[in-house]
Parts: sequence; structure tokens; C-alpha cells
Amino acid sequence: MTGSMITLDTPDGTMECYDATPDGDARGAVIVIQEAFGVNEHIQDVTRRVAAAGYRAVAPALFHRAGGGTAGYDDFASVLPLFEGVTDDGVLVDVDATTLHLRAQGFDDRKIGIVGFCFGGRVTFLVAARRAIGAAVGFYGGGIASKGMLPFDPLIGEAATLRTPWLGLFGDADAGIPVEAVEALRGALASAPVATEVVRFPGAEHGFHCDVRASFHPQAAAAGWAHTLGWFEAHLA
Repeated sequence: MTGSMITLDTPDGTMECYDATPDGDARGAVIVIQEAFGVNEHIQDVTRRVAAAGYRAVAPALFHRAGGGTAGYDDFASVLPLFEGVTDDGVLVDVDATTLHLRAQGFDDRKIGIVGFCFGGRVTFLVAARRAIGAAVGFYGGGIASKGMLPFDPLIGEAATLRTPWLGLFGDADAGIPVEAVEALRGALASAPVATEVVRFPGAEHGFHCDVRASFHPQAAAAGWAHTLGWFEAHLA
């Protein structure tokens, strides 16, 4: 498996991406969407894990409109300036540019999945609602069922018109995403025309999959990752 930075063109300028290629033939491709802290070392590591599972993996750096960069996990004050110019429409532009890149590598949309964490978890729902690709997985995506900390509108109203199979993974101890909101989302997804699933992990906080955060929950992280790979195996096959 190899990983490197590449640059893609978008209508709003160039965008850096971390691109990881598996050994041998890829079984599909996966777009990895960053947390609110950018395409940092952890997201690059997750991208390599996706590649190690046999997928071509690309993590687009969505903060390019504000000049790019990352913020530390203990420095939330530095996060909001990175979001300057980031909108739902702009995120879709960036995901479309990444999808176009993967198409050029030989992957059709049915073979392309997306996984995201935190802010990226919400992005996966946005993409699932407005784009038809193979599969989507969101880890603790705030702002889907109710207003989150970031300036984006809830997306639960689009649950009934999802176009991409979506798996949502949430921790019951997440202070920013109440269990009630997760269950409201589960209920709304019952009318979706594609496959959906919501999984809750008791005792897991926000960021439970990130092994460099204090909220890391090894058991929930391992189970969530197994669910993720199983979802891709089922829907990208």
C-alpha cells in the first residue's frame, strides 16, 4: 500500500487530497471525509487503513477555500476559521471532483463509497441524499438530525429521498448528538428507498474511532470499523 498527496482541480480552485493505493487490484474506491480538524495525520492513517482493506482511498482536503490547513484536537478556536467558504454546495463540488478523479482511475459510481467522521459523518449523509454512488458510512455525524455546533442546517428532512445506501454509527455518550436525535433519524430513515442502518455503541463518546483523542473507545472503534467494511463489502460488490 502506498500513500501520497495529490492535487485535483475544482471550480473553486485546486484541492489537495491524500491518495492511498492498495497492493494489487482494488476491489473498489472509497472517499474519506475529514473531521472538523482537517486532513491531519489521523485521517491520512484512516485512508491508509481503507487502502489496506483493498480499496483505492482518497481524502479530499475540504478547507482549500480558506487556504487549507488543520487544527489540533484541543484547539477548537482554530477550527471555525478553516470553515470559511465551506458550504453544502461547495462540499458537493469537492466530492464530485474526487469522484471524477476516481472515475478516471476506472471506478464507476457503483464501485465508489464514502466514509466520514464528525463533520465528515454529516457530509456522508449529504452525499447519500444528493448523489447516487455505491455506499456511504458516517461516524458520529453531528448536524444530521438536529442543529450541531457547526453552521450547517439539519439534513433529516432528506432521509426519505436518500439515493445511496447509508450506515450511521453513533455513541450513546456523545454529548453533542443525543440518543433521542439518533432515534429520530432511525425513524426517518424507515421510509428511505435505499438500504439504511443505524448502530449505537453504549458508553462511546464523540470521536470514539479516533485513536489519538481522549474519547477513543477501542471496542466501539473496532466494531464500527467492522460494520464499515461489511457495508462496503455488501454494497460495493
